[in-house]
Amino acid sequence: MSDTLPYSRKDVHYDNAKFRPRSFFKVITQSFLTSNLKRNWFSFSTGKCLILLLIFGVAYIMLTHTSPARIVTHDQAIGNKSIEGNSSITNSDGRLKKLLRRAPRLPPRIPPDTKGTNNGSDHVPGNLDVSSMWFTRQQKVKEAFIHAWSGYKKFAMGYDELMPLSQHGTDGLGGLGATVVDALDTAMIMGIDEVVAEAGSWVEKQLSERISKKGQVNLFETTIRVLGGLLSAYHLSGGENRLNLTHAGPKPAVYLQTAKDLADRLLSAFTASPTPIPFSDVILHDKSAHPAPGGLSSTSEVSTLQLEFNYLSSVSGDPKYSLEAMKVLDHIKNLPKVEGLVPIYISPQSGQFSGENIRLGSRGDSYYEYLIKVWLQCRASTDSNTSYLHEMYTEAMKGVRHLLVRKSIPNGLVFVGELPYGPKSDFSPKMDHLVCFLPGTLALGATKGLTKKQAMKNSMLHFEDLENLKLAEDLAKTCFEMYSVTSTGLAPEIAYFHTEEFSEEGLDGGNKSSEYVNDIIIKPADRHNLLRPETVESLFILYRITEDPKYREWGWQIFEAFEKHTKVDTGGYCSLGDVTSIPPHRRDKMETFFLGETLKYLYLLFGHNSLIPLDKFVFNTEAHPIPINLKK
Repeated sequence: MSDTLPYSRKDVHYDNAKFRPRSFFKVITQSFLTSNLKRNWFSFSTGKCLILLLIFGVAYIMLTHTSPARIVTHDQAIGNKSIEGNSSITNSDGRLKKLLRRAPRLPPRIPPDTKGTNNGSDHVPGNLDVSSMWFTRQQKVKEAFIHAWSGYKKFAMGYDELMPLSQHGTDGLGGLGATVVDALDTAMIMGIDEVVAEAGSWVEKQLSERISKKGQVNLFETTIRVLGGLLSAYHLSGGENRLNLTHAGPKPAVYLQTAKDLADRLLSAFTASPTPIPFSDVILHDKSAHPAPGGLSSTSEVSTLQLEFNYLSSVSGDPKYSLEAMKVLDHIKNLPKVEGLVPIYISPQSGQFSGENIRLGSRGDSYYEYLIKVWLQCRASTDSNTSYLHEMYTEAMKGVRHLLVRKSIPNGLVFVGELPYGPKSDFSPKMDHLVCFLPGTLALGATKGLTKKQAMKNSMLHFEDLENLKLAEDLAKTCFEMYSVTSTGLAPEIAYFHTEEFSEEGLDGGNKSSEYVNDIIIKPADRHNLLRPETVESLFILYRITEDPKYREWGWQIFEAFEKHTKVDTGGYCSLGDVTSIPPHRRDKMETFFLGETLKYLYLLFGHNSLIPLDKFVFNTEAHPIPINLKK
């Protein structure tokens, strides 16, 4: 039918297959197009232009008189410290109000970085479905934390650790209630005010007295767990008037004063040593210190104190804490190294490294982690001269790539091995689960906490940064496969990798369907799982930086395996004796870092990026967030 067929008004009400009722607006439009005015109208004049503008203006008002309200997620509200209210919508009164129809309600907007696909819903966009799914999964982690805390509170409150199977507590870390302090900032981040109140009350009423009366503690463990936990709780509860995630518990000054009291006693490890390298053990009640049996300190332990002591100096106004801690790194700067890599032991008596064992697992790991994190913490301070830390980190990562990185056979998993007797001896294809901190550290060092997209936009990524980021992603996959290759879906404490030089038959992880079942070797003595956090820590950082959803999916699979195999019905979670067998043998211990690190990183992995942003905080090696850009 011709578009110019002249309809009359009566045609509008004729209804068959070709003619449908038309609105008044359509009739007027059609009449105009088919009338004799059409030829004359398009001869342009100012008056006609104004009439057109008037028509379009009225049409715009009729079609767009309402707008959808902006919705802010829970995590965005925490990250921004406030929730913006929805804009009020007003309608005109009078005759116009009667003529206007209310526009259909549109679905709420979600954060632009949320990715996903439609799961079949006809009325909700796919990315909103995905956002809802991750929020639900985040709440599952929160429920797991509450379950873990309930067991600890019921059977072990005030002890360092819970023994969930025998249902009692044990003091293996000096008797300072390490689980209470380790879990405190996790509860703040999750918004569990009841736990914050319980833990905070215990700190206020019990911890100071214990600090003054207890005997020997390890400098490193007490600093990262208790001092770090107190300082993080101080900041997150509003101690600097910058962020307040909770109104439960004592005033922030309680956490700060307790931290100062503890640190004053820990300082004896530095002042009692004849070199800048501190002793490993402190007697709290008399403020004395002594070296460990054998006289040596772990390299990682003496170099993993600086984030905490620097921040304490910043908020207390007393530089003594930072000065003592930074002397260690300043001293190590001048010691001989192997392509930036260092042995795992150092002597407080001589100030020199001892032995040639080089590895990024136990006793070596967090030395490399704190090189980049302390630099990030201090780099914005005008009077801070810490550029040498970035140089040491850069050199060390080159050494890692050159000396320690290999690929397994037959499928080419990238892993980091060891040099037990130095660079001139045989390479060992052994990789502790502890080494799985490295992917996150590499990614953090590459983008300085920004997303990869932001860093590239700001022209911040050099070739070496991109190399490190690629290595980070390759190692993260290997760390995840250490989980998926086992029968339980949980990683062993130590894995070996099949190479041309090293192979052992019959020691796979038990999951025969895994593509990498022949790449990873798990010896009987190494098959235990301690609920460690290092892999989920790296998944969290890599998700924040790359925005690749696979890291969330991997994290969820790990969490489900923890839930299936380590959850204790009466409260708490337990370690496992053998991850390659079903059902796995259970061990009677819930480590403090399960609440302080593992569940915290999983919660943040499934949450919004504005919650504890990586360009505003660094996490100490026990996952306690500490703000960067210190005031002096």
